[in-house]
Amino acid sequence: MSDLRISEKTVTLVDHVESKLFKFIISRKLKVGDAIPNENELAEALGVSRSVLREALSRLRMLGVIESRTRRGMVLSEPNMFGGLQRVMNPMILGDESLINLLGFRIALELGICNSVIENITDDDIAELMDIVKRGPAFDLNFYKAESEYEFHSKLYEITGNQSIIQFQELVYPVSQFVHNKFRDFIEPINRELINNGQLVTHEDLLGFIRNRDKEGFKRAMERHFEPYNRFLISKNNGR
Repeated sequence: MSDLRISEKTVTLVDHVESKLFKFIISRKLKVGDAIPNENELAEALGVSRSVLREALSRLRMLGVIESRTRRGMVLSEPNMFGGLQRVMNPMILGDESLINLLGFRIALELGICNSVIENITDDDIAELMDIVKRGPAFDLNFYKAESEYEFHSKLYEITGNQSIIQFQELVYPVSQFVHNKFRDFIEPINRELINNGQLVTHEDLLGFIRNRDKEGFKRAMERHFEPYNRFLISKNNGR
């Protein structure tokens, strides 16, 4: 394990050890469930104290890269890709630029799953969406109760069957709701204009295209559904 030896001194020793451990895992082509050397062996190979090594290993455990098992010691585990994001994706600690970028990402992602929704949807899914729309109609200027908005859009992600998309939606949805509420004064006039022009697309409108399994119509309707947010994003981007 001579390839683990630390040489550079430009960042903290723990950072170096963490980086070396990742490189070691990759270079040895270790797979989930494979054992990794014990602390004594790793500390000696790295030329560092066990306290430094333990801090680096602690970081890997937090990321879900390694875990300890009885009678086997440390083994490689499959990390939750969004575990780290979950701890920091709190709208209360993110700046406006990050919030706005995440809103744009959510819209792009949702437009991107339109074909998958139509291709995978079942009659039972349609019945569930109909129930969601019935229980949570739009009020005022096309605003929905938070739970109704969440249920409808979460169901669309669920229909894709892609667990990574579903998990990411769970993370980004609270951010988009926070942005919606924070910049409500900007979004409301756009909704009012769209209503007056007969251009506002509601969940009920979207459901109509879904029931007809109309891919192109559904995607166009989704683009119009997000029109207030797209205008908001354009305005904010131009104002930078």
